[in-house]
Amino acid sequence: MEVRLAETAGFCYGVERAVNTVYEEIEKGTRPIFTYGPIVHNDLVVNELGAKGVRVIKDPDMLRNMSVSGELRGSAVIIRAHGVGRDVTEILDNTEDVVTVDATCPFVKKIHRIVTARHAGGENIIVTGSASHPEVIGILGQIGNQAVVLESTEDAERFCPVPDRHYCVVSQTTFNVQKFQDIVDILKKKIYYVHIVDTICNATQLRQKEALALSRECDAMIVIGGRHSSNTTKLFDICSKECSMTYFIESLQDFTEKLDSSVRCVGITAGASTPKTIIQEVLKYVRDEF
Repeated sequence: MEVRLAETAGFCYGVERAVNTVYEEIEKGTRPIFTYGPIVHNDLVVNELGAKGVRVIKDPDMLRNMSVSGELRGSAVIIRAHGVGRDVTEILDNTEDVVTVDATCPFVKKIHRIVTARHAGGENIIVTGSASHPEVIGILGQIGNQAVVLESTEDAERFCPVPDRHYCVVSQTTFNVQKFQDIVDILKKKIYYVHIVDTICNATQLRQKEALALSRECDAMIVIGGRHSSNTTKLFDICSKECSMTYFIESLQDFTEKLDSSVRCVGITAGASTPKTIIQEVLKYVRDEF
């Protein structure tokens, strides 16, 4: 059996940078460490950091309460790669004796700058992505949530632009590339003054392209990543449409399938929040057992 691993499988630059930032703070050993939200959408990584004393702040209300109670005093709070809205940074700025470590992905920071400038210039903002995703929440939080979020072509079809207004369209960095283009095509027919900025990161685009090619060429696909990971879910969606034998696992322990003799080629890809150690473990198992 041939086993093929996608070249871009695993941590992207932004996630690796954020995770390394947490470990650097742990090594300093000078302050209690909190992350605003799970540092990555991977329970194995979060649990490993939790065992080292890293605690997770779930939402603005929890952050505000901890700030008021003094529980954060003397600590370091790390902002994850997804970024945060201005409400979160304001709470941190007004909290006594807290070191804020900003590990926001540079590609996400770029979106923050774009929407801030365009909104200040009078343009209406449209974000393609999931309204509940922390990255999108952080983008909206740069401009007081004064934006429209479109997650599907159906959303785009229902959208009614304000006549004669100028619009700027950006995207969640991990959004489905084809879905973004489909939504943009619909918006271009509806909006006369529209500025499109493709902010899907290169790593996401390449990862999705590789997953599509592998799933078309392989008899079975294994997609590795956290169940709450948006980009991993999109990889699974892409692969499962092309390959009926597609498995979504978080670690080797989740892979209980027995591949039959008709499977001659297995493709493996992984989301941006999947550690290399887990990918290698799955890769070795498939090669040794089948």
